[in-house]
Amino acid sequence: MAEGLPMSRYARQIALPEVGQGGQDRLRETTALVVGAGGLGAPALLYLAGAGLGSIAVVDDDRVEETNLHRQPLYRIGDLGLPKAEAAAETLRGLNPEVEIQPVTRPLDPDCAPDLVAAADVVLDCADTFAASFALSDACMDARRPLVSASALGLSGYAGGFCGGAPSLRAVFPELPNSAANCSTAGVLGPVVGAIGSIQAQMAMAVLLGLSPSPLGRMLTYDARTLRVSGFRFDAAPEPDRVDRFVAVSQIGPGDLVVDLRAEAAAPFRSGALHLPPDRLGELEPTPETKRVVLACATGLRAHAAARTVARRWPGPIGLLAIPVSLRGQEGGAG
Repeated sequence: MAEGLPMSRYARQIALPEVGQGGQDRLRETTALVVGAGGLGAPALLYLAGAGLGSIAVVDDDRVEETNLHRQPLYRIGDLGLPKAEAAAETLRGLNPEVEIQPVTRPLDPDCAPDLVAAADVVLDCADTFAASFALSDACMDARRPLVSASALGLSGYAGGFCGGAPSLRAVFPELPNSAANCSTAGVLGPVVGAIGSIQAQMAMAVLLGLSPSPLGRMLTYDARTLRVSGFRFDAAPEPDRVDRFVAVSQIGPGDLVVDLRAEAAAPFRSGALHLPPDRLGELEPTPETKRVVLACATGLRAHAAARTVARRWPGPIGLLAIPVSLRGQEGGAG
């Protein structure tokens, strides 16, 4: 240890000229919001807590399952069945009791996102749905908070720095796929999400420490097949001309015309909603009293695609809704 360097758990970190005692003091005063405590969130949370941030809010409404354990080293067999946010908080407190951990066991949606984002200095999107990611991006753009968003599937993944003065997630991903695979359907290797989640933690710390060049406006991709890492900057990516935002069920008002797009559902998820699969959107007839059309499906992907069709016939605002699992009932698909 260098002469004069204080002996502490952060000594190796403080020894870096990019950090120093001043940087460590800044980290101790910061708050991170981590949405998702799964494959990406697990390594990100471990490293952020280990680094000595002042406070970390962990948002996840899922429970620990045995199939999580191969890629989520936060959890043990004894955690099976526990809420992930609470199990993660317990582990992180044991790792570093100096860090305040705030578990939030509700889903991330556009209703709660603004308040959670406003309380954070940096936001990590470790969620596994487009709806949550876009809700976070919109809230971060509104609050000018930096967002580190990532995704991993199979043997590859990416991490990028958005908002906070850089383009949003929508600027880089203006179009969404018609359907999306996930870890349950397509599989994933633990080290892949571990690598991407660790990169998220590094990007977040670079933002908090003000390192240059900034990770905001930069995308990094990793391919485990070839062990190749590549990246590019997107500082000048334009924001889309039209933005149809995701909404929460709690934000639906009396003037909203709600359309359930799920062909596989026996009935709409909400009393008073129309049940129109995408191929029947020509039947949609908003009335003069309609203030907004809300398009709903399980993941938000069909709603996002249908918004373009509706916009050609309806000049008013359009909201997108990913129907909560608790309201989906019996359905045969997940689009």
